Amino acid sequence: MIEEKGKIWLNGALVDHGDAKIHVLTHGLHYGTGVFEGMRCYRTADGNSAIFRLQDHMQRLIDSGRIYFMDLGFSRQQLEQAAIETVKANGMDECYIRPIAFYGYGKMGVNPMPNKVSVAIAVWKWDEYIKGSGEEKGARLMVSSWARLDPRTMPMHAKATANYANSALARVEAIKAGFDEAIMLNPSGMVVEASAENIFIVEKDGSLATPPTSSGALAGITRESVITIARENGIPCEERNISRDELYVADEVFLTGTAAEIKPVGEIDNRTIGRDGGRPGRVTKQLKALFDAVVHGKDGKFSKKWLAPVS
Repeated sequence: MIEEKGKIWLNGALVDHGDAKIHVLTHGLHYGTGVFEGMRCYRTADGNSAIFRLQDHMQRLIDSGRIYFMDLGFSRQQLEQAAIETVKANGMDECYIRPIAFYGYGKMGVNPMPNKVSVAIAVWKWDEYIKGSGEEKGARLMVSSWARLDPRTMPMHAKATANYANSALARVEAIKAGFDEAIMLNPSGMVVEASAENIFIVEKDGSLATPPTSSGALAGITRESVITIARENGIPCEERNISRDELYVADEVFLTGTAAEIKPVGEIDNRTIGRDGGRPGRVTKQLKALFDAVVHGKDGKFSKKWLAPVS
């Protein structure tokens, strides 16, 4: 549960948590006309805090808004500073950060453009996003009966609130069936991603494969980070279509996302993954350690480039 205290940045000002309110006839609430981001702030090795890939996340928020004809009314630099100010105002050295932009209260009807766009940034403590995944055992996943949205129906390069109604149906289905998370296929039957995370498999030769964004997968920033870190450390990674049955015979499977970070997968559709009884594999553990070093400021190359200090 989110604690109802602290500050939320709303349309250019920090307000008390309980005062960050919108009207019940807000357009984004009725028609899903909103875009959002998810970022994390980490405590670094020098004792300070930093936001991981702040610039990239805020640029994607602006790009998502552009797809929906949204003028956010703030520059990327202003949004970056607002995120830093919100973290500082809440006195949190580690937290999840949620910027969101949406068409607000004004005129009802499918056309959102007569309405003003509102922008907000909230922070909270979010530790274990996917239950059941840990050091000893990977998460249990199922392939959802719900297909991922076809890119011809919704713009999948926009991180839009409307897209996640599809994700919510898949996640609820999985949880009610006793699993931790869902895997979604596209209308062609190829693997796309989990309900809110990108997915990777580890091949027999130790290389990585992940579905391309052309499959309908979000161009995840954690996904791109993992690909970059892997290649820098001599682990090849291919972006290609992956079939459902390839998941079952992969040496390892793991998920990536801002909230989930890197999460090992132990079972898919009641089939144990890998050779170690569903426990996290060697490559997954290696990448997790490398990623953790980056976000906590212990990596000499990527930390400097990807961490925005909160000062």
